[in-house]
Amino acid sequence: MKKKLIQHTTEHFVSNFQNKPEYIFLSPGRINIIGEHVDYNDGFVLPAAINKYICFAISKNENSECILIAKDLNETYKFDLNDELKPIGTMWVNYILGVLHQLKEKGAKMQGFNIVFSSTIPMGAGLSSSAALECGIGYAMNKLFDLNLTKEEIALIGQKSEHTFVGVNCGIMDQFASVFGKKNKVIKLDCNTLAYEYHKADFKKYSLLLLDSNVKHTHLTSGYNDRRNEVEQGLALLKQHFPEVKTFRNCTSTMLLELHEQLGEILFKRCHFVVKEIQRVQDAVDALEDSDFTKLGQLMTETHHGLSKEYEVSCDEIDFLVDAVQHEKSVLGSRMMGGGFGGCSINLVEKGSENELIQKITKEYRTAFGIELKSYKVKISKGTMEYKIKPLRLNES
Repeated sequence: MKKKLIQHTTEHFVSNFQNKPEYIFLSPGRINIIGEHVDYNDGFVLPAAINKYICFAISKNENSECILIAKDLNETYKFDLNDELKPIGTMWVNYILGVLHQLKEKGAKMQGFNIVFSSTIPMGAGLSSSAALECGIGYAMNKLFDLNLTKEEIALIGQKSEHTFVGVNCGIMDQFASVFGKKNKVIKLDCNTLAYEYHKADFKKYSLLLLDSNVKHTHLTSGYNDRRNEVEQGLALLKQHFPEVKTFRNCTSTMLLELHEQLGEILFKRCHFVVKEIQRVQDAVDALEDSDFTKLGQLMTETHHGLSKEYEVSCDEIDFLVDAVQHEKSVLGSRMMGGGFGGCSINLVEKGSENELIQKITKEYRTAFGIELKSYKVKISKGTMEYKIKPLRLNES
């Protein structure tokens, strides 16, 4: 899959620019094992890069003109790097322009370049194809023009470009996971301080399977903003009654129960989910370190019930996908992944059982909703990287 992606992207570059690219880069999508909706609540997240990539074939040119070719969309955009860069009506272009704008603001010395990119990261499935695009461009520019950026700076530039050129006020998790990913490792990330540590994620006889509901409900943005307001109100009340509480990390279920009446049912449920989820991330790290996959699966399922019943960011389609695998012997755990109201469920399953499971759930899902299910088997992989191009042999010239 990876080799085919590289080959097709390279061939497309050659056919457009009559030359082999100077560089090939791969930038991965990401999953989050556990730690949902706690990135803005002083919690930890547990993401990992996956073996779905955007491939970039790129060469410098001799002037300041840049040519961007999105192979999968069959679209091209040209601009001059010396002009003022502003958002335009084409979304994929804005992810790239946003990064270049950030680099220009930092005084980076760059020149024109030609680029072709193609992807195996499914769009709209919550696997962060946007972060992969931003970080891939940042990484490529860093290499092409010797900008001496750290990985952390590349991730932050990607995040800021999404805020400024795309208008999405995203957290740092997606970009961080895309750049910092390591094979068979998850990243325990503190989204406040960017302190992080790697933990082993060698699933042995189990694998990760994503079931894509193929729906995206419109209340994602409004629901997200509502939840942020609700937990902020809840935390403010907690701080009034318990001076030792600085963030949700200092809060306990006992404190919440004491304030149940003052908080009211909705704020109580929202805050209770956050407190429990912060603890579940720590428990999941321990389970991974002990290779206790049964425990990890239980934690994932608990997270889903919290997201569905307490935080109320799931939807009928995702609840159906999680419920449908609950009694399958081959499935250790399942939950909604991402912001909610659609997207994928992430499932920890026995290796070898995936195809049978996909067939069964696809049929049940089609019967229930009339929607075709998509599925992705994923492995935890390395973060954004350069792919070394083999030098031309004499008989190839």
